[in-house]
Parts: sequence; C-alpha cells; structure tokens
Amino acid sequence: MKKILLVDDEEGIRKVLSISLTDSGYQVSVAKDGEEALNLFRKVQPAIVLTDIKMPGMDGIELLQKIKEESPETEVIMITGHGDMDLAIKSLKFEATDFITKPINDEVLGIALKRANERIAMRAKLREYTENLKQLVEEKTRKLVAAERLAAVGQTVAGLAHAIKNISGGLTGGIFVLEKGIELNDKKYLSQGWDMVKRNVDRIKDMAMDLLHYAKEREPKYQLCNLNRPAEEVFDLMLPRARELGITIEIDLDQSLTDGWLDPDGIHRCLLNLVTNAIEACTDFDCSKESCKVIIRSLRTEGWAVEYQVVDTGCGMDEETKAKIFQSFFSTKGTRGTGLGLMITKKIVDEHGGVIEFESEKGRGTKFIIRLPKKYQSLMVKESKKY
Repeated sequence: MKKILLVDDEEGIRKVLSISLTDSGYQVSVAKDGEEALNLFRKVQPAIVLTDIKMPGMDGIELLQKIKEESPETEVIMITGHGDMDLAIKSLKFEATDFITKPINDEVLGIALKRANERIAMRAKLREYTENLKQLVEEKTRKLVAAERLAAVGQTVAGLAHAIKNISGGLTGGIFVLEKGIELNDKKYLSQGWDMVKRNVDRIKDMAMDLLHYAKEREPKYQLCNLNRPAEEVFDLMLPRARELGITIEIDLDQSLTDGWLDPDGIHRCLLNLVTNAIEACTDFDCSKESCKVIIRSLRTEGWAVEYQVVDTGCGMDEETKAKIFQSFFSTKGTRGTGLGLMITKKIVDEHGGVIEFESEKGRGTKFIIRLPKKYQSLMVKESKKY
C-alpha cells in the first residue's frame, strides 16, 4: 500500500480527500500546515505528497522546495484555487509533478495520481535495469578477466616452452659438436662445442633473471651516478659477442649529460635486453652481417633527464610483431628477438616512470627509445641535501 501525505489548512478538505484516497488504496497521513507536514514527511517517508499551495506560515511552494531538497524522487501534487495559476506554474519550475484546482474533481485527481505512480514505477524499473546492467557488466568483466588470465597463462607457457626448446636445441647441438671433437680429437670442434654450451647456459641464466624481474614487484633503487654509465657497461659487455658474430657495435654518448638519479642495475638490464635483441635481429638469415650494425646512444632530450637509444640495421619487424611486441612472453621468432626480455624492459622503464617507444620496418632495422623523467632526479637531489 502506497503512502500519501495530504496537506491542507481546511479540515473539511482533509476529511473528504482522506476518505477518497483511503478508498483508492492509499495509506493516508494528514497535516494542517507546512511545518507539521515537513515533520510528518520525515517520519513517514511517503511516495506522494498532495499539498495546498496557499497555507498560513510555510506555504505549499516552500514545502515543495524543502521536500525536493531532502527527497528529489518524491512526487508532489499541488492543490490550487482558480486565482492562483501563477503559483501553480511556479510550482512546476520547482519540479512539482502536477497541479489540480479546487473544487477537486475525483477524475482529475485520479489522473494526477496515475501520472505520479507511473513516474514512481518508471524510476523503479530504471533502477532495476541499472542494477541488472551493473551486475551483468561485473559478471562479464569477471569472465573476461578470467579468460584473459587463462590466455596469458597460455601465452606464458607457450613462450617459455618455445624459449626452453630453443635453448635445449642449442645445448644439444653444442654437446654433439663437443662429442665429435672428443671422438676425432679435434680442438676446433671442442672449442666450438664448448662455446655453444656456454652461450646456452648464459641464455638459461638470462631467462631466469628475467623471470625473477617479472615476478618481483620492487621499487627502483636510485643512486646518483653518471647517466652514461649503464650504456658504457653494456657496450663493453656485448662488444666481444658482437665481434664473434661479425656484427659492428658502436657507442655514441652525449658527454654533456650530468650525473643523475636512476636505478643503474635496472637501466643496465633494460639496455642489455635491447642490445641482445638487436644483435639477435642482426643474425637473422635475411640479414647481411657485413652491413649489420648496432648503435647504443645517450642524449639529452627536452623535458627528460636522459634518453637512451638502441638502434640496429637488422631484419626489423612486421606489423603483427610490432602489435604484440610487449605482450607477455610473446616470442618474436622470425625476427630473432626476445619477447621476454622486451617485456621485462618495459616493466623496469614503467617502474621508473619513464616511457619506451620503438620504430621498426621489416627488412630495415629497429630503433628502441627509452626516456627517463627529470622528476626523480630533482626529488632525489632534494632528499640528498638532508644528509
């Protein structure tokens, strides 16, 4: 049974309308003025208020405004005399549902009440629809997240399986060459086989380190250091490997770069992954090793503390590979890249608050760009002044 509050300063009208509304199935509360009506409204919380406009003290317009402030969804029907049409129209501006004139016609009152009830029912349906839609979205989101997690697990397993298979194949090849060297007492075979085994053991170590970096949530360990140092260390580390493969590797550092705050181990890992990726790209069967080159650069860029670039003239990437390059454990087989290493690189750069971008064209090489923000530098310098 819907609750309705009837407000009128004339007792006769209150009695007649109260009987009529009760017969229509409403639970009726009555008040003789605005103050009493407002107190009763807060206690009863009716869905509909039927109020006279002209009353002593608080009039119907003021009562309407106060009710709408406290309960915007309450339907308020105004009762007015023929001479009060301006007030009735004014009440509509304050979101009254409708108005009826005295003497009150039962049919007109019924139409006004029907309209009020239709608005109440419409809001209820809208709320129900919104709640159902919210639940549906939440349910679909949970299913989508679950599906994406399963897909990510599948990608992870596939990527790891592919990486392990490659390492296993390399170890098998190295062992075969070693055995041949032992069998034939050939030092050249022994040296080649041993080098193959060592390289694949190093690949196992690198993959284990990448997995640890990926699984571990950590804050960068900032140190004040030469911003060129990580690039120099990676160049020195990878120079023998590049020479062994017949690939030219160069370093081009901006000597105007000042010392800055960064996590040198993390940035070292990023550059090492990118240079390893670049060298692998240059060993693709479609590339001419004589023309292959890898360049490590550092430079000052406006708005950033430092920019690092790793550029290669290797096989480049097609559009499909570029679209997936930073996906979890995506294997860039065919372009000889290391999806896991690139993913870890992005993670470390993200931890620094930096950005990583790349440009690549199939058959024409790749450029990776890392930019690290100045904000960490300035914040850490301020912090260091405390000591």
